[in-house]
Amino acid sequence: MTMHEREGLIARIRQMRRTATVPDRPHGPTDAKPDWLPALEARVAHLEGLVQGLQDSVHRESERHERLIAQLQADTTPAAMSAALAEDARNRGL
Repeated sequence: MTMHEREGLIARIRQMRRTATVPDRPHGPTDAKPDWLPALEARVAHLEGLVQGLQDSVHRESERHERLIAQLQADTTPAAMSAALAEDARNRGL
């Protein structure tokens, strides 16, 4: 595909999107809400609550993983490994 063909294709796509997104509006301003708007607002509020719950859950899980990683790092320091190996040797009677 040449550059000219590509630019033409992009221009056609943009034109199609412009005509598809322009809604048929009645002439003159209207203050009345469409019938579907309250249901949509309720749905958005519900979804916002779900997203907040998900964010909280991800945050808690992230903190849990951070604590687990910190504990693993502490357990694998040379001093901690040496103490654990010595304790294991004592327990096994070596």
